[in-house]
Amino acid sequence: MTTGLMCLIDGLASDRLPVTDRGLAYGDGLFETLAVIDGRPRYWSRHLARLARGCARLGLAMPDEDLLAAEAARLLAARRQAVLKLILTRGSGGRGYRPPQPAQPRRIFSVHDWPAAAGAAQPIAVRWCTHPLSLNPRLAGLKHLNRLDQVLARSEWDDEFDEGLMRDLDGGVIEATAANLFFVRDGVLVTPLLDRAGICGVMRERLLELATAAGLPWLERRVDMTEVEAASELFLSNSVFGIRPIARLGERSFPAPGALTTRLLACLATDCAA
Repeated sequence: MTTGLMCLIDGLASDRLPVTDRGLAYGDGLFETLAVIDGRPRYWSRHLARLARGCARLGLAMPDEDLLAAEAARLLAARRQAVLKLILTRGSGGRGYRPPQPAQPRRIFSVHDWPAAAGAAQPIAVRWCTHPLSLNPRLAGLKHLNRLDQVLARSEWDDEFDEGLMRDLDGGVIEATAANLFFVRDGVLVTPLLDRAGICGVMRERLLELATAAGLPWLERRVDMTEVEAASELFLSNSVFGIRPIARLGERSFPAPGALTTRLLACLATDCAA
């Protein structure tokens, strides 16, 4: 049983929000989810960089990075391995969509137990989701608080699958409900283009850098369902579990991990750019 400080709201120990918070009312905000390894949030600077990009897109004031680091350190004082979540909302406001001026963004840090399956790179089974991802180039790539597409997609199955792959309204393959997608075709690593939907994951970004450093060819482009099913290997990525090889997509089986996935797993295992 985990004990100790679990949540900070604007630097104060609390787990209660005002009902006027715009993150609660409208999903008006952003979030980051970080793996804590040996007491340190992995890829901290990369997560803050993505948060800053999201703030610029949404017109939110980016919190002071030293303040965020100090608050995270308070929560992680007695933690060696955990999941750290940071939510940034536009703060409180009255009724109506118009943002308050000036807004006072609210910082919400929470720490969670490390998932039992995370970090094991164990093969998984996935399915195609029927609920589509909405198309919105203005919000594409952002880790914003509006996640109803993912909620509805995840409600489509119980525990017979580990994840679900999502397509956009035009049928283009985008990502999984809580991870980015990679596959291999003709020896080339491919990941879907995320200019109209989806989240530009921190782990996704790092894996593409590692692939470049290792001399592995890769492409980011539009992808359809047929070529995913014809891939020689598939895997998912996110900041908590890293790489998760896909052994089964519906009724189709894949080597898990495949040769290229194995090389990336080795690169990630020795990655010092955390």
